[in-house]
Amino acid sequence: MSKQTHNVRDYLSDLQERITSTVALVDGAAFLVDKWKKPAGETLQGEGITQILEGGAVFERAGCGFSHVKGPRLPPSATQHRPELSGAPFEAMGVSLVFHPRNPYVPTVHMNVRMIAATPAQGDAVCWFGGGMDLTPYYGFEEDAVHFHTTCRNALDPFGVDKYPRFKTWCDEYFYLKHRDEQRGIGGVFFDDFSELGFDGSFAMLRSVGDAFLDAYLPIVDRRKAMPYGERERGFQLYRRGRYVEFNLVWDRGTHFGLQSGGRSESILLSMPPLVSWSYNRTTQKGTPEHRLYQDFLVRKDWI
Repeated sequence: MSKQTHNVRDYLSDLQERITSTVALVDGAAFLVDKWKKPAGETLQGEGITQILEGGAVFERAGCGFSHVKGPRLPPSATQHRPELSGAPFEAMGVSLVFHPRNPYVPTVHMNVRMIAATPAQGDAVCWFGGGMDLTPYYGFEEDAVHFHTTCRNALDPFGVDKYPRFKTWCDEYFYLKHRDEQRGIGGVFFDDFSELGFDGSFAMLRSVGDAFLDAYLPIVDRRKAMPYGERERGFQLYRRGRYVEFNLVWDRGTHFGLQSGGRSESILLSMPPLVSWSYNRTTQKGTPEHRLYQDFLVRKDWI
């Protein structure tokens, strides 16, 4: 393992522990820690730690996984923008999380930070970073959206004032359900195949995004976790979770990368909510909070 790779791994391992230990204090329940290893001889080799909290007071299911794997050839999902690396051996590591809250007024959140290195048959190793975070509310609150996006912008501004608007647009375009013509949530920031600041600068930007996650999300959780709700709000939450499942299984490159490369399915699918429902051709009435979610929040707009 190179010194650069070692530094990235150390950071990611520490980030996972910082996030899960803090969230455990917020919820009052501990994460289950599942260390796993894919032995030599399999198509994909490596190890990781999946941490999962289920049935908590605040989070119905909260999963945060670290993985570090190596494989003989990059899967198609990783080379669609880099055809010259098709079939190259690779090394990938990252932290990925999805937190599904119990209270419908608390939004679901996703965050991922990762590094991929590939070694083509001719030439030096190529390394790039990716990641970001995005928010998926069931009931919209403008102050939550402004806070989340402001925190994302502040994390990126030291690396160029172009980064937040560029990555915000990228997030809106990526977390979009094409088959529904619908945004997954209010977005955030997303970047991939990123190496333009060099290794040190790109890694520093990745750290800034990862370190901003708790500041972006926990104040929203604190504001909403005790709000009263009933069967109507719970039913709408479960229905909207269906859209989350659809995106992750149909469109998400990270899910596809893990499954195509022979990754550990139980860890890859930690993003799935524990309970979800679908309704045929469901509509919302104008003037209701549910209709306002579609009209005012599941749209591409500048929040700050």
